[in-house]
Amino acid sequence: MPDMSASLALTHLVPLAKEVDENKVTPGVLGFIVFAVMALAVWGLMKSMNRQLGRVDFTEEADPKAAPSEPEPAGSAGPAGSGGKASPAKG
Repeated sequence: MPDMSASLALTHLVPLAKEVDENKVTPGVLGFIVFAVMALAVWGLMKSMNRQLGRVDFTEEADPKAAPSEPEPAGSAGPAGSGGKASPAKG
């Protein structure tokens, strides 16, 4: 018997589908609201991610367990430049 009621419901819905003009179907207000909510959610997530990445400290501290390296002569700059610490490249 469930098959009978399902087919009966479909026969009532088929004429309603024929009345809709296929060239005039639009997402409507509900589609716009869903799109706007999703856009606001993505914007909020990007803003939060940007804030969290701004808090990250990219400076690397020396490992205390590592063997101390030999000091360089005062005249040489070394691979890190004259500052002593290497800074990450920006870009």
